[in-house]
This record gives sequence, structure tokens and C-alpha cells, in this order.
Amino acid sequence: MKKILIIEDDRVLSDEVKILLDNHGFASFQLFDFSDVVQKILEHSPDLILLDIMLPSANGQSILRDLRKQSDIPVIMLTSRNTDVDEIMSMTYGADDYITKPYNPTLLLLRIEALLKRAGKKERQEKLKYKELIINLSRSSLFFHGEEIILSRNEIMIFYCLFKHQGEIVSRDDLMDFLWDYNDFVDDNTLTVNINRLRKRLAEIGLTNIIQTRRKQGYLLL
Repeated sequence: MKKILIIEDDRVLSDEVKILLDNHGFASFQLFDFSDVVQKILEHSPDLILLDIMLPSANGQSILRDLRKQSDIPVIMLTSRNTDVDEIMSMTYGADDYITKPYNPTLLLLRIEALLKRAGKKERQEKLKYKELIINLSRSSLFFHGEEIILSRNEIMIFYCLFKHQGEIVSRDDLMDFLWDYNDFVDDNTLTVNINRLRKRLAEIGLTNIIQTRRKQGYLLL
């Protein structure tokens, strides 16, 4: 049974989500103490997190940023504000998905199930090699010339998809299908944000321009 941690200060909404999840076969837990949130997340060791952006005395995006330094647990950000800024900031900090309140229960379940399915799809091979780069899927990391970077789940999956098709152009639609399995529900801008974030992380270890954009075609791992 998959464990889902709900981090939401609105107790009524949190209770409603818990009932929804419990009724659909998940083991859900609620968090209302927002001090040392990252440590509490690591102690619960959930399979997925529903994280509200606006929390009393805490900021969901800051929590996410700190969490990503230690873990790639899938995270869906929740917000009552339907703005591009919130979505872009959440994706920049490493969110795997984003949904606005009030949300359709069926849509929320679809996103949770798709994200868990994608997480389970990640192959557990210890190491893959791309030129001088070591890809460690089980650690969600890349190792190059003595330096290791930990990637978010989206980042490692994008790189892995391009790696599997190295030398071939991978279309945006194919990438979105590989990542989310329900691209009708995903804003095209979300993929762009994730690609840009991956390129920035690669540049941190000296790998620049290895992901090439082919206009109106897709992306190519050189």
C-alpha cells in the first residue's frame, strides 16, 4: 500500500483529501506541525507528498527546495492561487506536479496514480554510462569527473528518456508521455521548465549544450 503524506494547514480540506485517499486504497498521513518539516518527511518516508504552497510560518516552495537536497520523493504542489508564477517557481524547486484548489477529486487521483506509476517505472539498474558520465537511477544522480549532482525525479527521467534514445530526436509529446502518462492534463510550459532546470544542473558539473533543441521537432542528447 502506497503511503501519501498530506501537508496542508486547512484541516477540513486535509481531512477530505485523507478520506478520498483512504477510500482509494492509499495509506495517508497528515502533518500539521510545520516546524522541521523536511525532517518529519524523511521520518515518515512516504511514497508521495501533497504539499501546500502557503503554510503558516512556513513556505511550501522553500520546504520543497530543502527536501530536494536530500530526497527525490515525488511531490505534488497544492495552491489556491492559479498563477504561472506559482507553477514555475514550484517546478524550478523540483516539484513533480502542480494542482490548484479547489481541485477535482478524480483529477487529483489521476495525477497521483500517474506519478506513482512513473516512479515505479524507473528501472533499478545501479549504473548506466553515457560517455564519461555515470547515470545512477537508484540514487537519481549523475556523476561526472568526481562530481555528483542529485536530480529531481523529473530531471532524471528526462535525462534517462533522452539517454535511451541518444542520437535520436525525442519529441515533446513523447517526453510528456514518458514523464506523466497523461499529457492531456499537463501544461506544455511544465516540460519547458523541467528541461531548463535539467540543463542548469548539468552545467553545474561542466556539461553544457549536450541537450540540443530541434525546433518544432523535440530534443536530442548529443
